[in-house]
Amino acid sequence: MKKISRIISYILVAAVVCAFMPLTVCAEKEILNHPLYFDGETGKLYKTFGHDFATGEVTFSEPVEVTGAICEKNKLTLTSDFQFYTTYEDGLALGEGTALCVPDGASPSIHSGMSGVKLTRAEFAAMISKIALAANTGANQTAATDASDFVLLAEAVPDAILEIRYYSTYNFVGDRINGYDEPCALLTKEAAAALKNASDDAVKKGYRLKIYDAYRPQTAVKNFVEWAENTGDTRMKEYFYPELDKSVLFDQGYIAEKSGHSRGSTVDLTLFDMSTGKELDMGGTFDYFGELSHPDYTGDLTEEQIRNRNILRDIMVENGFNPLDTEWWHFTLADEPYPDTYFDFPVSGDSVGVN
Repeated sequence: MKKISRIISYILVAAVVCAFMPLTVCAEKEILNHPLYFDGETGKLYKTFGHDFATGEVTFSEPVEVTGAICEKNKLTLTSDFQFYTTYEDGLALGEGTALCVPDGASPSIHSGMSGVKLTRAEFAAMISKIALAANTGANQTAATDASDFVLLAEAVPDAILEIRYYSTYNFVGDRINGYDEPCALLTKEAAAALKNASDDAVKKGYRLKIYDAYRPQTAVKNFVEWAENTGDTRMKEYFYPELDKSVLFDQGYIAEKSGHSRGSTVDLTLFDMSTGKELDMGGTFDYFGELSHPDYTGDLTEEQIRNRNILRDIMVENGFNPLDTEWWHFTLADEPYPDTYFDFPVSGDSVGVN
């Protein structure tokens, strides 16, 4: 495990820098025209790198110093004008893949097998920070079951109404979902605090927040995947995906191997109107798979339905949440504390020490 954690903590930075960028090796200057690798654990750049996949052993050359690169443990600060490329934009945030930086006008293909998404220096710096976080938290297998930074929404946001769909059978699967041990909702402390502010704003306007889902364990996501792979089970098709063949749910992004909900700072919700005793009419049901669920969809929606969606969006955005462009009910804390960690502990009071 120590070897695996160490490998994951390596930020592999394959750098092909401008011919005028000096490199110091053993106090001698030379032109850098080969890959460099940054080891987050030692906080050093290395000229060569080796990995024996059979034994897990990782080897480096002597460390080097590059003008424009300041190295610290789990931190790489770049002050020169590099261009950066990554082969795996998402995977790299978890410490996988390789980032490549090349001079102006060069092609990422100059390094064998490299092609990918161009990043700005700021984006690259943010990526480095994510990898360091993954090295410190996500790489540790026990971190994904640590619920110490989560709270029970019933306590943190007492005005909210809970209707936890995945604890019931009224959801697109048609069964209670694995990992939902109790009909409760959990969020990170930071997300819960922001949601409390949103709730207070909603109450002032005559509404209550009604929560359908919040933190979602990876176990539940796996349940969704297994259900989607069983294309013969279409019990809930007429309610949640009448316009789609179940076989397209993966390709169209409705079902995926991972969910932002598992990071603990995403919530699915609507508004409950206290004057009528009913939910606001959003022109579509929660978890409906289709264009109708897009927040900017107008189609055959009434002015009232469009206005209701905007009321919910405004309340959430004004309190620090980002909307999703495919689901009117889905919001994620903009400054979420665990952007690269996917948790997997049960949805229950016991998980957060509440019996």
